[in-house]
Amino acid sequence: MQMVSTYLGIQMRHTVAAILCGSALILAAFAAPAPLRAADQPTVVAKPANSITVDPSGDMQENLQEALILAEPGTTILIPEGTYHFTGALSLDVPDVTVKGAGRDKTILSFKGQTSGSEGLLITSDRVRIEDLSVEDTPGDGIKAKGVDQLSLVNLRVEWTRGPHKDNGAYGLYPVESKNVLIDGALVRGASDAGIYVGQSQQIIVRNSVAEYNVAGIEIENSYFADVYGNISTHNTGGILIFDLPNLPQTGGHSIRVYNNKSINNDTPNFAPPGNVVGSVPRGTGIMVMSNRDVELFGNEMAENASVNLLILAYAYDYEDPRFNPLAQNIYVHDNIYGRGGWDPDGDAKKHIQPKTGLPLPDIVWDGAVDGIWAAFFGADEEDSIHIKEKDGTSFVNLDMVYDMIVPWDAGVDRDISAYHGSFETRAPVVLPQEKNLTEKSKTAP
Repeated sequence: MQMVSTYLGIQMRHTVAAILCGSALILAAFAAPAPLRAADQPTVVAKPANSITVDPSGDMQENLQEALILAEPGTTILIPEGTYHFTGALSLDVPDVTVKGAGRDKTILSFKGQTSGSEGLLITSDRVRIEDLSVEDTPGDGIKAKGVDQLSLVNLRVEWTRGPHKDNGAYGLYPVESKNVLIDGALVRGASDAGIYVGQSQQIIVRNSVAEYNVAGIEIENSYFADVYGNISTHNTGGILIFDLPNLPQTGGHSIRVYNNKSINNDTPNFAPPGNVVGSVPRGTGIMVMSNRDVELFGNEMAENASVNLLILAYAYDYEDPRFNPLAQNIYVHDNIYGRGGWDPDGDAKKHIQPKTGLPLPDIVWDGAVDGIWAAFFGADEEDSIHIKEKDGTSFVNLDMVYDMIVPWDAGVDRDISAYHGSFETRAPVVLPQEKNLTEKSKTAP
C-alpha cells in the first residue's frame, strides 16, 4: 500500500505540474511580447487610414471624378505618377478629403483639351488638402476653392505651358470667399490675372512659393488677416499686390503682413485681357498696395523692377459702393532691401509719376492721397498716415494728392522720408487650425 500511495503521489505531482505548465503557456500566448532589440525592430510603413488609389488605366477623367464623388470624409485619394489628359472640369464637394499625387513633377493633370467647364478643379467643401501634383493649361482657373474653411494647397504647380498669353486662364491658385487658407510651396506660371490669388477671405498664409511670368505674381484682395512670407515673385508684370476693390461682397481689406519675400526682376509686359483691374499695373512693379489699411511690409527684397520697387496708392477709378474706402491707410514700411528700380517706368507710372520725380523713380512712391480738404492744409490723421522706417539712402516721394477735392491737390513732391516716421502696432502671426491639428497629431503619434 505504501508503494502504491507513493506512486500515486508522484503521478499527481506530475499531473499538477503539467497543468500549471500548460496554463503558463496559454497565459503567455495572451501576454504582451517581450520588447525587440533595436536591430530586430520591423520596418513599418505608415499608410493613410482610408485611402483610394485611382486606377490610371481606362478613362482617367471618369475614374478620378468617381473617386472624388464617392470619397468618404477622412479619405486620401492617391493619384499615381503619370500625365493625364482631361476634357472636363473636376469637382470636390466632400469634406475632410486629401488629394495627393506622387510629386509635383510626377503627377500632371493636363486640361489642354478641355471642352467643358472652366477651372481644372473646383473645391466647395471644408478641410480639404491638395498636394504633390501639377495642373496645366486650363482654359480658366487652375484650382479654385469657393466658400470653404480650412483649405491647404501644398507643393503644387499650376502652369500655362505656352507662356504669358492673354488667353490663358485668369488665376492659378484661386481661393475666394474662404477662411483658414494655406498655400505652401507652390509654383505658378502664366496666369493672365494673378498666379496666386486669395480674395474676399480671412486668416490666410501664403509662403515658400514661386510666382513667375504672370500678370500679378501674388495677390491678396479684399481680405482680412493674411501673412505673405518667404516667397519669390519674379518675371511677372507686378510682383506682389495688396488690393481692395469696390462692389464686392467683402470689402475693407485690412491686417496684412508681407515680409521676407523677394520681388525681383518683374519685367513681363502686361498681358491681362482688356478691362481687368490688373491691366493697369505697370510692367516692372515690385510691391503695390492699393486701398488697404493696416498693412506691414518688412524684410522684403525689391530690385530690378523697371517701373517702381514699392508703390502705395488710392483706388483712382469711379465706383458706387458706400462701404468702400479708396485710400491706403496706416501702412508701415520698414527694414526692407531696395536694389535698382524705376529706371524705365511703364504705363501710368510713366505718365503720372515720372514727370514729377524724374528718373529713376524713387524706391518708395506714395500718391499722398488722403481724405479731405482739411488734410490738404493741416496734414492727415495718424491712422491715415504712411509710416516709413528705412535705412539712410532709401529714396521716397509723396506726390501730395488729396483724394476728394474737385481738382487734385498738387503742392509739389515731398521727399523727406523722416517726416513719415511714426508708431504702428504690429500684429501677431496668423495661426491656422489645420496646421495646429497636424502638430497635435504628430505629438500624439506612436
